[in-house]
Amino acid sequence: MCKAQDNKADNPHQKQQLSLGKALKQLALELLWIFITQIHSLFDLVVDFCFKLYYQNKIRKVGPIKNKLLLESAVDLAEKIRNKKVTAEEVVQSFIERCKEVQEILNVIVEDRYEQAIAEAKEVDKLINKHPDPASFKITKPFLGIPFTTKESNEAKGFLHTMGSMFRRDYRSPEDATVIGYLKSAGGIIIAKTNIPELNMWTESRNNLYGQTNNPYDTTRTVGGSSGGEGAIIASCGAPISIASDIGGSIRMPAFFNGVFGHKPSEGLTPMKGVGLRENEYDISMVEAGPICKKAVDLDPLLRVLIGDNISKLKLDQPVDLKTLQIFYQEESGDIRCSKVSGSLRKAMKNAVDHFKGITGAATKVKLPGTEYSYRLWRYWMTKEVGEFNQNITNKQYRTTAKAELVNLLTFRSQLTLAAIIKLIDNDYLPKENSEWAEKTTENLKVELLNKLGDNGVLFYPSSPLTAGYHYSAYFKPFNFGYWCIFNVLKFPACQVPLGLDKNGLPVGIQVVAAPYQDHLCLAVARELESAFGGWVNPS
Repeated sequence: MCKAQDNKADNPHQKQQLSLGKALKQLALELLWIFITQIHSLFDLVVDFCFKLYYQNKIRKVGPIKNKLLLESAVDLAEKIRNKKVTAEEVVQSFIERCKEVQEILNVIVEDRYEQAIAEAKEVDKLINKHPDPASFKITKPFLGIPFTTKESNEAKGFLHTMGSMFRRDYRSPEDATVIGYLKSAGGIIIAKTNIPELNMWTESRNNLYGQTNNPYDTTRTVGGSSGGEGAIIASCGAPISIASDIGGSIRMPAFFNGVFGHKPSEGLTPMKGVGLRENEYDISMVEAGPICKKAVDLDPLLRVLIGDNISKLKLDQPVDLKTLQIFYQEESGDIRCSKVSGSLRKAMKNAVDHFKGITGAATKVKLPGTEYSYRLWRYWMTKEVGEFNQNITNKQYRTTAKAELVNLLTFRSQLTLAAIIKLIDNDYLPKENSEWAEKTTENLKVELLNKLGDNGVLFYPSSPLTAGYHYSAYFKPFNFGYWCIFNVLKFPACQVPLGLDKNGLPVGIQVVAAPYQDHLCLAVARELESAFGGWVNPS
């Protein structure tokens, strides 16, 4: 009997049938994938058409830049302050005036300390004038006299720290987050805090305390989340640098939608005490603090400040020979729940790839196994983070539920945003991800990418399927943020690089990813792409 079965299995005709069946199955799956993506694309077109009808004739942009100091990098401004070519007071005052100009249409600043900042700038000028060697501050206080902002969820002494929650509306921080203290020690002067989603858990910066923040390139469009206010204020030149944080794309998403640079560092580099609701340091987490800025030259010195004692883990002083870099690129995640990558973003990717082909001689197209599950993997690993959303959303006054908040919503008594309620529904009712599958898939993806990148490779990856969407349209495209969150899952460094504007005047760009602790490769590529394509574009 066994022999007969063996003969049957060895039959060439049988093998041909099996091969044909496998091919037909693969073809059917590909046709199904094409059908679903086309339906999804049609759905996106209908959604955007409806929103476009609603928002037509409502578009505004920020006004023109009147002071050329606002266009300069923080590095250049700090150098001018040290060399007494401009005063710190003049620099700080210039950015404060710009904040006031753009606030009316962007609704980006949630609290300021303008008078105190100007007073601190005057003290900086006194210090420089009496110091025998002001140039030495380049080492000890590299951002001396430079104004900066941070998102509302990062603790800063004396500022409100509501997390965008009605339950925390009056809470003020008794001390600085560690990273805020680092930048202050480096000479930075905090001038304001900017808007976020409620508890940082959505892709738009809107909450019931502060309202909605608008995009400086088109006020009908989103600024992203959760560092959306930071992306908007940097792009509109209200500050030269900022401190943001990223647990699912919260640095890179706003940087992309607002056309600026944003870097999520390698795992475990930046101290997290005072970031969000974290009261202590946490060694194992997907979250990192990081910089947002409009000039690539500011990324390196800002990162040095924010990582503090962990500087030895990086190779920021190691020169990067771009000609020897291994370039890999992936054109889409493969997740059928995500929107199709738009033509303008495919073109941006092609431009970056072609440019580096001219430098390195080659670039390899890849499809990493597991990126099609980006959101699901992130959703699983979020369950390993410290804190419990159902309690945190009420500031731990009680543990709420999706059912209770839906009742509150329907009876007009809810204090939560719709995004927060959706998160509660996800927590309470949707099935959990299988832990064995999630951990194995994550490990396989990590190993695959590590093997490719090594210590001299970078991956070009789409920033998003689409450019900045209309306000509220994210509710119809909730899975698109998988393009960012996958690198939180992997804990690889990722830098968002702007590559100009599309035909609608909205920013385009790509993510540049390297292996852990190879952040210097990301930063070197970011500087090169800025040189080639112009980087940040003035929204006015």
